[in-house]
Amino acid sequence: MDTNELKFLLKLLGCENYRSSLTASGFKSFKGRNKICQNLGDRELIDFSREIAAVKILPPAQALLKADTGQLPLKPNELKVLESISKASGKITPSKINVKSVKSGERDAILQSFHEKGLIDAEIKIKKTKAEVWLTERGIEYLRDDYSPKGAANISLDLLNNYLRFLRKSLHGKPEQVPTPAPTKQESAAVTIINLTDEEILQTIRRLDQELGTDNYLPIFHLRQKLQPPLSREELDKALYRLEASDQIELSKLAEPGDYSPEQVGAGIPQISGGSLFFITVI
Repeated sequence: MDTNELKFLLKLLGCENYRSSLTASGFKSFKGRNKICQNLGDRELIDFSREIAAVKILPPAQALLKADTGQLPLKPNELKVLESISKASGKITPSKINVKSVKSGERDAILQSFHEKGLIDAEIKIKKTKAEVWLTERGIEYLRDDYSPKGAANISLDLLNNYLRFLRKSLHGKPEQVPTPAPTKQESAAVTIINLTDEEILQTIRRLDQELGTDNYLPIFHLRQKLQPPLSREELDKALYRLEASDQIELSKLAEPGDYSPEQVGAGIPQISGGSLFFITVI
């Protein structure tokens, strides 16, 4: 890790919830900050808001367009966007996909859907506007448990203070490790490792919704407060995606972020197309 990458991480440690706008004053001084983000992101130490920067049609989509239009599994606007992409000789940026009936937000959602279905090749980059960057669970673990600085570097005392505060917080947050004897057959029910199943997470969602009266629109931050720990943020996100894929829940975006605190909004699941998945609805 070079010095600028280290400084970037230490700067993040000084932000609330280790999360910040990439255009915040503290990050404007970093030259090549997009490259720094990419390098740290490749090592899963940080993550950031992403967007589809360019797309190219793939053979399955070309074959789809040659089929009978009356039998295509596409909505009218999806078909128009795909046809527009097919007319480009190579990669095309989203802004050049000119379909009058499709607004930019809907266009980006359609492109994301095409990418997930393998219809287009998508070049994904850091968002150009309103991008956020945050420390991942892996980044927290690395700085807390694995990072071993070597050599010389010019690091400000403010950044060093961020690191010391982070270490103290981590130290105070860890419970004292008490040796636990192996359970006997009679004690086998006293399992020391918590392994939540997707069904148990679903039951927790139902219970929280009933207790809090959220009318089947449970904000994700309530579930994080309940299940993190034992689950990490990434583990819970993956579980929610699995539940959605199996049609047991539906995740939706937040329309009015002003109704919640920045910490509560930050508990959502950021999306490439912009915004975050924020509400959980049980189907």
